[in-house]
Amino acid sequence: MNYKQPRLRRLALGALVSLSLALPAWATAPFTLRDIRVEGLQRVEPGTVFASLPFRVGDAFTEDQGSAAIRALFGLGLFSDVRLQVEGEVLVVIVEERPTVAEISFSGVREFDNEVLRRALRDVGLAEGRPFDRALADRAEQELKRQYLTRSMYAATVTATVTPLDRNRINLNFHVVEGGITRITELRIVGNQAFSDAALLRLFTLDTGNWLSWYTRSDRYARERLNADLETLRSHYLTRGFLEFTIDSTQVAISPDKGEMAITINITEGQRFVVSGVRLEGEYLGREEEFKSLIRIRPGQAYNAEEVSETVRAFGEHFGRFGFAFARVEAVPEIDRLNAQVAFVLRAEPSRRAFVRRIEIEGNERTRDEVIRREFRQLESAWYDGDRIRLSRDRVDRLGFFTQVTVDTREVPGAPDQVDLVVAVEERATGSLSIGAGFSQAERLSLTAGIRQENVFGTGHSLSFNLNTSDFNRQLLLSTVNPYFTPDGVSRAFDLYYRTSRPLSEQEGDYRLVTAGTSVRFGVPFTETDTVFFGLGVEQTRIEPGAGLPVAFRQFINAFGDSAISVPLTVGWARDSRDSALVPTSGRLMRFNGELGIAGDTRYVRASGQFQQFIPLNPQWTLAFNAEAGWGRGLGDRPFPVFKNFFGGGLGSVRGFQQGTLGGTSAIEGQPGTLSYIGGSRMAVLNTELIAPFPGAGNDRTLRMFGFIDIGNVSDDFGGRSRFSDFRASAGIGISWLSPVGPLRIAYAQPLREFANDKPQSIQFQIGTTF
Repeated sequence: MNYKQPRLRRLALGALVSLSLALPAWATAPFTLRDIRVEGLQRVEPGTVFASLPFRVGDAFTEDQGSAAIRALFGLGLFSDVRLQVEGEVLVVIVEERPTVAEISFSGVREFDNEVLRRALRDVGLAEGRPFDRALADRAEQELKRQYLTRSMYAATVTATVTPLDRNRINLNFHVVEGGITRITELRIVGNQAFSDAALLRLFTLDTGNWLSWYTRSDRYARERLNADLETLRSHYLTRGFLEFTIDSTQVAISPDKGEMAITINITEGQRFVVSGVRLEGEYLGREEEFKSLIRIRPGQAYNAEEVSETVRAFGEHFGRFGFAFARVEAVPEIDRLNAQVAFVLRAEPSRRAFVRRIEIEGNERTRDEVIRREFRQLESAWYDGDRIRLSRDRVDRLGFFTQVTVDTREVPGAPDQVDLVVAVEERATGSLSIGAGFSQAERLSLTAGIRQENVFGTGHSLSFNLNTSDFNRQLLLSTVNPYFTPDGVSRAFDLYYRTSRPLSEQEGDYRLVTAGTSVRFGVPFTETDTVFFGLGVEQTRIEPGAGLPVAFRQFINAFGDSAISVPLTVGWARDSRDSALVPTSGRLMRFNGELGIAGDTRYVRASGQFQQFIPLNPQWTLAFNAEAGWGRGLGDRPFPVFKNFFGGGLGSVRGFQQGTLGGTSAIEGQPGTLSYIGGSRMAVLNTELIAPFPGAGNDRTLRMFGFIDIGNVSDDFGGRSRFSDFRASAGIGISWLSPVGPLRIAYAQPLREFANDKPQSIQFQIGTTF
């Protein structure tokens, strides 16, 4: 980079020479300006120059004002030269405009889209239509090189070529020689004794490459990824007793051809310390036993930095429960190096108790204050309560209207026992227009389209319209939700829908089930985490006969006609504590839905429930369980409606069997011996999965593999012991990937138990996206 310094010195010298030449032109005694002329303008408006001058016609002109004028005009960045001349009592401002960039082009670029590079150049002030100088080109070259460094292309060279055009314009071309990718060929840790190189390097996202590096790019150096790996390494030692562990240095060496890179990390492990004891010092509000129960530090065990941090945080939060917003807690180590032991003194100073004077909300330009305030459980003029504040913040965050929600505590000047809470939010766009596509073996090609506004006019209400279509199921839905129908937080939702479907079957046919209806639902919050939903609806289901109609459908038509009206009363409950809806590794999901046909042509009861549990075995491996059950029956002397049946088989049920083929069958009209799958009124499924990182993908949670065992069945009755012998079972392996075109799941399964008329299917997949 030293070759730039002579060029910079030349530019600075040129500016000084220009200024020195201009000085004699106007170095004169003060006089009154009768006129000001500007010469040399081509594109810049004269008003821009006059507005920058520190004087006007009729003012007294001095040498200091002349110097200020030259500095101001150079500061505009529009001129490469500025001079002042005095002709009698007339000041002449002579300028030389910087050329304007007419076009920016790139040659030799393959790694980036040209528009990405143009955006990077705009960030340094270089764009088409803007003034140009050589210093800008130099900065642009460095910025383009930086872009290539983010892709580990250290051999890339960038050369800017300026081509003059008429009317003081230029074309600017950046010629890039990208070279090859600099790959990590050596990654070493020096100074480790307690753990092997292999054990430590497995913690890193960077490595020397494997067969999957084309996807993970794990062999490409990035400073951010290395810093993250160093923090992981530090945490590994600090949670295993190495209190005085340090990373001494990190050395990155690149080969002369810039094709290979070696990274050496020098560490000092220090001694491994065991915790000898923990004691409390300071003021604990007479609740020492309560605080002792919060201690996570375990005497007799190796020092663990996370346990110390958790203890300090738990103490601070517990003080907050009693209104002490400014409590200070410190874990002071007492190190005995001779015996490799450490004792901790937990010193606490609760300071003063405070109450919340006022809650202020910032950043909500569209969302009304009341939408945020009604989620708060911490009240104004009440004692400060850390638990209620955290719960309030989480409730505001769960609204989904904001990208970030923070709650800061501010002291009130002159009132040591008062604080203000400042709720800062960053709003996100809550309206969306979506078009989607998906493909699966069961549903074939499906298209979706929808428009949704989750925060209509900033009221917190949501309004949505959705269209869904596939080979077997189509839906048109209009829905609106008022989350605070009552001040107590009871929600109300209206749905208007139209669905068409036909049972999943390989048989060709043009019969359909058509359902049109409307419903209203109310959600009643019983606790902070539990909401029970009640609803009432009216729907009409019509069976349109056609080719391939199952006999069971014909029997229903003979009993009730081809159209049946139902008045279902619904009730539901859900609780979700999973750490992620897409790639969960811990937590639990529970939900229940019930439906009771209380009026109309049908009388029935239908219930379904689901339970999921994710158990992290370690940071990479997860054990997952999923259990689902469904039950339905007709009431009085009326049969259970065939169009309310459950289905099983395929992804999301018992893998290894075709979608919807588990359960009851029915003969098809006019086709003796041919069966159609119509599901059943009973359903039970149990899935067990062991989820692991994909080999070579490191800790990438978007690409994972899993092994599974599925058990389940659908029937009209399996309450007796003999019926459980009809359950199907399968086992297999699969891959899940959050791909650029949507979530992808592929499973290979083999039936462990199957029966006649079953339709095994070894490979099953599904992929879909919205854009």
